[in-house]
Amino acid sequence: MHNWRSAGLSAIRLRMLSVLIETRNDEEGLARTLASLVGGAVEGVVRDVIVCDAGSTDQTHRVAEHAGCHYVTSGIAACIAQAKGDWLLFLEPGARLAEGWTDEVVAHTARQTMPARFSPARGNRAPFLSRVFSSSRALAEGLVVNKRQAAALAKGASSAEALARGLATRKLDAEIWVAPRK
Repeated sequence: MHNWRSAGLSAIRLRMLSVLIETRNDEEGLARTLASLVGGAVEGVVRDVIVCDAGSTDQTHRVAEHAGCHYVTSGIAACIAQAKGDWLLFLEPGARLAEGWTDEVVAHTARQTMPARFSPARGNRAPFLSRVFSSSRALAEGLVVNKRQAAALAKGASSAEALARGLATRKLDAEIWVAPRK
């Protein structure tokens, strides 16, 4: 059973989480990802959501606006600068967080300073040979990182993917349904 009182106190300790989603022409994927964040917003863990757009020509901006997201088109560093939370959660459009993710993120940020990634959902794992022979995406499993570290990494990164690549992380027990490859 969820303990709302302790979750609220933990959210205060977390000082809230900003979610950043870098997208380009993926309005449907963005909508799916935003739907999985509703529980975190209701619990008071998600402070704001920033859609970092890289030149979409579809209705991505409308999806972001209807969901109450900040819509930024000036690069990843600008998105990070606009984030209000002390911790950032980077997600790919189309990725969906499994139920219970907020408790794990709050616990991690209360005791750790190192970045973390989610565990792929059991029903979402690719076959072994497919994992071995395909190139991995640095944000496929999301990324939870403190804002100061993300801002420093963004100085040399052209995208959220570049920011996350090669970063040492801890694995969270919470699961993510990885966004399908395009």
